[in-house]
Amino acid sequence: MITVHYLDNSRAHRILWLLEELGLAYEVKTYKRTSEYRAPDNLKAVHPLGKSPVIVDNGKVIAESGAIMDYLIETYDGKKLLPPAGTDEYLRYRYWMHYAEGSAMPLLVMKLVFARIPGQVPFFIRPVARMISDGVRRKLIDPQMADHLALWTSELARDGWFAGRQFSAADIAMSFPVEGAMSAIGHERDTIVLRQWMEAIRARPAYQRALTRGGEYRYAKS
Repeated sequence: MITVHYLDNSRAHRILWLLEELGLAYEVKTYKRTSEYRAPDNLKAVHPLGKSPVIVDNGKVIAESGAIMDYLIETYDGKKLLPPAGTDEYLRYRYWMHYAEGSAMPLLVMKLVFARIPGQVPFFIRPVARMISDGVRRKLIDPQMADHLALWTSELARDGWFAGRQFSAADIAMSFPVEGAMSAIGHERDTIVLRQWMEAIRARPAYQRALTRGGEYRYAKS
């Protein structure tokens, strides 16, 4: 039995969704965030960094979302979730699988961190902290985010999915960055292509089953 160490409102939702798409049996051990929005210390008993998601399968402890997804697809015959090797679609698939954590998530984490800084400092210096945070987001983070949103939109406008005309694990990998970004920017931009894609992934039965197993996931409401 696969055990998923699941932190609420986190990237771990994608692992439950992938497991549901693969039709695998699994159990969920849920962890709640602290008041500082961090993972609780008892996750360090599973993996030294105390991060989620982590899975345990046949005694093997596997961390990092991309590594977990690769492991599950390779171990449990997930060919239906990736394009045929050697095709252009497969190259796109590999790109987005690595991009999701390598390029998209650091930018989103930076945006979250700078949004939270003013609330984490003493009251009397909050105006200065807010001014600095707003400046970094406006001058550095938001312009880059606009470039990423344009890239996502362009890719999805081609044929509806991130790696060709068929749904793939690349769409699962990209779900958290896209949903997180949409939650952060609201409806300020023309994001109809991205929101149509979100409607399509959320309509999948496996996505809905993952929500049932994992509990509340705030980005599913963006």
